[in-house]
Parts: sequence; structure tokens; C-alpha cells
Amino acid sequence: MSISNAMQTGVSGLLANSSAVGHISSNIANANTDGYRRTFAQMVTTAPSSGNEAAGTAGVRAASRSEISVEGTPRTTGIDSDLAISGEGFFVVTQNANETEASNFALTRAGSFTVDQDGNLRNAAGLYLSGFEYDEMGLLGAVDRTSFNDLTTVNVSSAVINGEATTAISASGNLPAQQTGATSTQETFVTSQEYYTALGGAEMLEFAWTPSTTPNQWQLELSAEGTALGSVDVTFADSGATAGSPASYTNVTSTATAPAAFAFDATTGTATLTINNGTTPQQVTIELGAPGTNPGMTQFAGDYTPVESTLDGFESGQLVRFEIDESGDLYGVFDNSARRLLYNIPLAEVTNPDGLRQVDGNAYIPTQSSGDFQLNTAGTGTAGSITAGALEASNVELAEELTMLIQTQRAYSSNAKIITTVDQMMEETTALKR
Repeated sequence: MSISNAMQTGVSGLLANSSAVGHISSNIANANTDGYRRTFAQMVTTAPSSGNEAAGTAGVRAASRSEISVEGTPRTTGIDSDLAISGEGFFVVTQNANETEASNFALTRAGSFTVDQDGNLRNAAGLYLSGFEYDEMGLLGAVDRTSFNDLTTVNVSSAVINGEATTAISASGNLPAQQTGATSTQETFVTSQEYYTALGGAEMLEFAWTPSTTPNQWQLELSAEGTALGSVDVTFADSGATAGSPASYTNVTSTATAPAAFAFDATTGTATLTINNGTTPQQVTIELGAPGTNPGMTQFAGDYTPVESTLDGFESGQLVRFEIDESGDLYGVFDNSARRLLYNIPLAEVTNPDGLRQVDGNAYIPTQSSGDFQLNTAGTGTAGSITAGALEASNVELAEELTMLIQTQRAYSSNAKIITTVDQMMEETTALKR
């Protein structure tokens, strides 16, 4: 090896170790960056510059590597929009909301998402979270999991839930048996029940129970929004296996004015109300309990238990908060107590995560080395699970980085010593001619 080659070898060592120090400094600076992945310089020997082994080794170069596949430790934050991944996979993020250009999509483990002024989930680096949107029926449908085409920005401000009309009500409660008979006080017990219209509005039904002078008999009057619809006499069994349950329904009377209507099926204990609250009147069935069967309404001695009803339908609602489960399903919780699926947040998996290329914002993009991505449901197959209210810490170990910094500094100094030594040798060689 010539003196010149020795000089070049020293220079290559300086350059390679400078690169190593650059990686170390980046790791130390990002030791507290959520989702950050450690990078390092791997030293690789270079071939002789002349192509002749006799010329000696020319030096060393630094090849950049990343430990993207090594997980960081999760930490709890208590913030519902913070997301951490346990296992394989990456969140899909975009530079702009509702992005359509595939080149602007990226992958990240940094799940520090918050709701911005437009209701979009956006992380600390300014990248928008992407997901598959559910339809109003809570169905995802067929989605393309090998491209970004079916993804949309997760938005939690514009979600509303349209009302659904009530069609069936099941009533239950207890009437005091001692109130009926010749000594009846004729005290009427009234309970109001909210139901929902086709436009998602809330209106009131009224159940009015009046005891009869006939033992174990009550008259039920039903009205909607203060308008009487009809009545029926309900007689309860006073003995036997079905004591306290409805025994018969008689004297069905309709007071409704068309198009409103009232009908009663004595064999099933079901009232059918036609309520005039729109161009097409709303029809609601009310189940009191078929004679001789497990009752909805009962009559036993004691206190009056107000009628409690279960019903279908719901009123219109606005989103008040959201929840994200381990599979990445985002549920909207509305002010009408409804809970509905809004998005599924998939996890992107690649064959070789360490082959991803790092870009701004603590994010990565697929490369030929990483392989193609697949958008999988969290918690299925090899995909990791999502934990809400937590963040994944950097996988940097400070003690290791500081140790590497000392080793690299010494290697740098040694290579600098080669250059100063070769310089002295060249001076000695130059002095030979004197």
C-alpha cells in the first residue's frame, strides 16, 4: 500500500465514523420521540481502488441501517385518541386530509393523534390518520387491502346519526291489586313513554291505568301527544299458576280520529296505534302480555310500579365522543345514547419492515427492499393489536448510544492519527532530496 493509499484509508475512516456519529446524535435527539426507530451506521470494507489486491485495502464506508422492526415500550397516557401498536404493523397516514395521491401516503408507529379544527385525527408530525369508513348499516363492504384507494381520512366531527322511527314497544310494570273492587279509590296511575318519529324527533305516549269497581280489573287509556286514541279493560288472574298476569282483554274502544286509529288484539295482548304525526301516519305496536303467559304488565298487592318500556328506534344524534378498540374499530357515541361503527383503522404490514425508507415526520414509505404492503385488520393474522390511551416510546437505549458515541469518537481520533502520521511520512520523503 502506498502512502497515498494510506491517506485515503484514513479519510474513509473519518467519513465513515462521521456518518456513525450522525446516526448516534439523531438517536439521542429522538430518544423521547414517540414511535421513533433507531438508525445506525454499519461499517463495510471497500475494495482496493486499483482493483488489485496487492495494492491493499482502500478503506471503509458506512452503510445506514434502521431497527424499524424492533418495538418500543408502550406507555399509558389516558388520552383516548393516543394509539399504540403491540406487534407488527403501521398506521397509514397522509400529508393532506382526504388524500388521493398514492405517493403522499406513508406508514408510521407514532400514534399521538388529536382532533384538529376540522375534526380530523392528526398526529404531532401533522400527518392525518387514514381508515376504512363503515356505512350507515355498520358494514365495511369489499375494500382493497393492497392499495390506498379505499382509505379516507378519519374524521370525528361531522358524524351524525339519523333518527329511526319506533315501531314496537313492550310495556312492563305492576298495578296495586288492592286498588280494585267495590272500595276502589278510582285513583288513576299515569306513565309517559317517549317514542321516536320518522324524522328522529321525540314524542310522548301516555298510559293511564284506572282501577275498576270490579275486582282485578283496570281500564287502560292510551294517548299520543295529549290526543286520546283508545282504551281497553284488562282483567288480571287472581289465582292459579298465572296469578297476577293478564287473564283477558275486553271493551276495546277507539276514540281516535282518522287518519289516527286504535286497534287491540285480545289474543296476543297487543295494541296497534296509528299516530297522525306526518303525511304517512306512524304505526306503533304496544305489547302488554298475552293472557295466561309470561306477562309484561302484572297486578300484585303493593305499590304501583310505573310502566317501563323497551322500544326500538332512536332520535337523531350528534357525536359526543369516540372509542377505539383493539381491532381498530372506531365507534361513535352520540348524544341520543346510540353507538355506531364509523371507521376501521387498518395496520399496514410489509415483509421486511427494516427495508422501509424513512421520510419526514417519523414516517416511512415502502421500497423494493421492504416488499409490498397489506392493509390488515388489527389483531388478525400477524397484525398487532391497537391500544387506545397509550403511545409507543422510541426504541433507543440511551446507555447503548452513549457507549457507541465513545467508541466512535475513539475510532475517529485513530483515523485522524493515521492522516497526521502519513503527513509526517510524506514530509520525511520530501526531505530526502535535500
